[in-house]
Amino acid sequence: MDLSPTSPEAQARALTVLGMESSCDETAAAILRRSASGETEVLADLVLGQMEAHAPYGGVVPEIAARAHAEAMDGLVAAALKEAGLTLDEIDGIAATAGPGLIGGVMAALMTAKGLALGSGKPLIAVNHLEGHALSPRLSEDVTFPYLLLLVSGGHTQLLIAEGIGKYSRLGSTLDDAAGEAFDKTAKVMGLGFPGGPALERSAVTGDATRFALPTPLKGKPGCDFSFAGLKTAARQIWDGLEAPSEQDKADLAACVQQAIARSLASRSARAMAMFRERFQDEQAPAFIVAGGVAANKTVRSTLDQAAADHGFELKAPPMRWCTDNAAMIALAGLEHLAVGDVDELNAPARARWPLDESSAKLAPVIGSGRKGPKA
Repeated sequence: MDLSPTSPEAQARALTVLGMESSCDETAAAILRRSASGETEVLADLVLGQMEAHAPYGGVVPEIAARAHAEAMDGLVAAALKEAGLTLDEIDGIAATAGPGLIGGVMAALMTAKGLALGSGKPLIAVNHLEGHALSPRLSEDVTFPYLLLLVSGGHTQLLIAEGIGKYSRLGSTLDDAAGEAFDKTAKVMGLGFPGGPALERSAVTGDATRFALPTPLKGKPGCDFSFAGLKTAARQIWDGLEAPSEQDKADLAACVQQAIARSLASRSARAMAMFRERFQDEQAPAFIVAGGVAANKTVRSTLDQAAADHGFELKAPPMRWCTDNAAMIALAGLEHLAVGDVDELNAPARARWPLDESSAKLAPVIGSGRKGPKA
C-alpha cells in the first residue's frame, strides 16, 4: 500500500502541514492538522513582527525585512514544532509562501522550506500568498465553493470568483494604489505613526466623517476595478491646506478617508455581486469573502457587511488574527494542495509577482506588465 502523503490512501487519513510566511514584514510559522473526517486544527501559530525596525522609516524597508526574516525563520520553525509537540518526522508536508511579495523576504521562507523538505524527504508546497488570504476564512468555519472574494491589503485590491483550490477568475483589480497603501500613505502624511492603517483607524474613532469632501474613485465607471491614487492625493491636499492642524483635524480627515475607502470598496463589490449572480444563478445566499489586512478595519468590514446583506450575500471574514499576514493560512493552502497531490519540485521559484488568475493577468493586465511578470 502506498502511504506517501499524496497517495489516495493518505488522503483518507490525517494530514499535518508546516507552513512558513515571510512576504513582507511578518515572520511566521504555523502547523495545521486535518483529521480523516475533515476537521482542521491549528496546532501552532507564531508570528514575529518587525514594527520597531521599520518605524523610524515610516514604512517597510525591504533590506531590513529580508535580513530579519533570514535571522528568525529557523528558530521560529523550531518553536512551532515545540509548541505543537511534534518532530519534523511527524509532518506530512512543508508549505511556504513563494510569492508575491518582497523578493528578499519571500526567499527566506521558501529557502528554509526547501532545506527542510530536502533534508526530511517531505513534499514541498510553494504557496501563493494571495491564495492563503483567499482561503483564510476556512481556518475557522466551513466555507464552500464557489464564493465571491475581495482581497484587500497593502499591496492588493482585487475582486475574484473562487471556484476551487487553485481556481480563481478575476473580476476587477486596482488601477493604481491598493486600498491598504492609501491608508498607510495618508497616515504617513498626517504623521499618525506606523503601521499606518491601524493608526489611521484609531484616529478616525473621534472624527467627523462628513467634514471634508473627498472624490469618489471611478464614480460612474462600469466594471469592478478600483482606484485610490486620486483619493490619496486629495487627502494630502486637504492636509497641506490645514494651518497648524489639531488632533481633531487629524481625526476628521482620518474618518473621511476611511469612510471614502470603505464606500468605494462596497460600491465596486456590489457590481461584482451582480456579476456573480449572473454566473451562479442557483446559489442561495452565497458567501462574500473579505480577506487581507484591510479586512481588519471595522468600518470597512461593517460597510461591506451592509453591502452584502443588501444584495443577498453573507459576509464572511477570518478572525482578526488571520486577516494580516500569518503562516496558518499558508499551512492551510499547503494542506489543501497536498490533499489532492499538488506538490512542487525543489526548484520552485520565488516570485515578486504572482497573480491568482494568471491567464487574465497575462491577457489583460490592469496596470501593465514587466520583466517580473504581470503586475495585476
